[in-house]
Parts: sequence; C-alpha cells; structure tokens
Amino acid sequence: MLMNMKNLLAVANKNNFAVPAFNISDYSMLKGIFEASEEKQAPVIIAIHPDELNHTGVEMVKAIIEKANKTTIPVCIHLDHGASFDQVLIAIQSGFTSVMIDGSSLPMEENIAVCKKVVEAAHAVNVSVEGELGTIGSTDAEAEACANVIIYTNPEDAVKFVQATGVDTLAIAIGTSHGIYPKGMKPELKLDLLKEIKSKVSIPLVLHGGSNNPDKEIGESVILGINKINISSDIKVAYFDRMREILQDAGLREPNSIQPPCIAAMKEVAYHKIELFQAAGKAILY
Repeated sequence: MLMNMKNLLAVANKNNFAVPAFNISDYSMLKGIFEASEEKQAPVIIAIHPDELNHTGVEMVKAIIEKANKTTIPVCIHLDHGASFDQVLIAIQSGFTSVMIDGSSLPMEENIAVCKKVVEAAHAVNVSVEGELGTIGSTDAEAEACANVIIYTNPEDAVKFVQATGVDTLAIAIGTSHGIYPKGMKPELKLDLLKEIKSKVSIPLVLHGGSNNPDKEIGESVILGINKINISSDIKVAYFDRMREILQDAGLREPNSIQPPCIAAMKEVAYHKIELFQAAGKAILY
C-alpha cells in the first residue's frame, strides 16, 4: 500500500506512535526492511538520501514502488535531506511519495522561502513535504552532511515556520546527532522542549539522528509526540559488521551466500526499533 507521508503520519499522530524511516542503500537492505516490517505488521518509510540515490540509481525507486503496491502494509518512499530544489524535483519525477527539503542551515526567512517553493511543487502532485528547523549534529565523516553544533528548535519559530511554509511534517532539533556516537559522548534529548513544541504545532514531528540514543529517551519521545524517527547508522552497522565476519571465509563469493546473514542481523535491529516506536501491529489502522 503506497502512501504519502502526510496520510501515513496522520494515523501515527492520532494514535500516538512513531513510524520508522529506514535509510536503505541497496536492494538486499530494502528486502530485509520490507520483510521485518511485514512480519511486524508495521507501517514503514523507506528513506533514501541523495548520496544513497546516486549509489542505487533512480531505477531502484521503481522496484520499491512495485514492492509497496504488492504488500498490505503502508509504505512511504521518502527523500531524506534533499539539499536543493533540483534534487527534490528529481525525486518527485522518480516516484517518491514524500520529500524533505533541508534548509536548516539557512537563515530563517531563506529556509521558509525554499520550503514554500518545494511545498507548492510537491503538493500539486500529492507528494508530502518535510522541513527542518534547528540543526542536528554530526558525529563522524560517515554521517549525513550536517552541522557540527546542535542549534535547538525554537518553539515560536516552529509555529511561524509551519504556518508560512505549509509543510506536512517538521524535523526538530532536540539533542540528537547523525551517525554513531563516539565513546564518551552521552546524548541527551531535551524532552521538555519537545513537549513545548508539540503543544504549539499540530503537524507530525520528526526525530533525526536517533541512532545510539538510549531506548528510554527514544521511547519517551514517542509518548510525547514524535511520529517519525530516522534510522540509518544502526541498521548499517549491524548489516556490515556481520558482512565483515562472513567475509573472513575467503571461499565465499556469491551474494546469496554472503548477504542473507547480513540481512538477518539488520532485521534484528529493525524489529527492536519497530517495537520501541510502538509501530508493531499498527498496519491494521490503515
């Protein structure tokens, strides 16, 4: 069941759960995430960053659309951290049902202007739009391009931004960073800030950089109103750590011998996130 994010997250917002947005970089990862979501009967967002899209090719989107149309669970195909209007247009033309335009590094008025332009184009073809206000930190060179310093989202700015742009979902900065946190770094979410933003903004809220945060904090953020949580580093670490172990056997060369155990390791992480976000069994609500 292929959906845009506005309709997908409206159900999550009404029923107080979060939909996982899993970043995938190849077909085997896609296959595993579909399997895990179907087994848990959970809605899923297949997220693809522009760098990942360059790697897979836009032709991959056709395969995702076909899988989404065959499954009974709700599926959204989302461009993660689109950096320009041109990137967003390519995603829309390729069949994405949701796009993010990340103008968070821009001055407020410029962020509003670019988001508004994307909203006008996307809404004309029933594609939903995610914006971002505040900046999310970066932990290492493998993380998504973003600021090194977290700039927390101002609740009053969030109200102004949503009203001025017409975005369907809003990514907020409340203390997370992209990537895997280095040893000694202790992330801490500003849950009071989340509560204040949720009290002022009615659209679904998004949490980026959720890898490595304590489960207790992530679980509380769901209870307090986060409806979409991005997961990239956690599933990739599980997938490729297992692959490194398997490739110690120099005799293996066939993907159908190497990749299934990697998929299984990644799925264990996906199961955990689906349960933590209270998304398990929620496909029935759609």
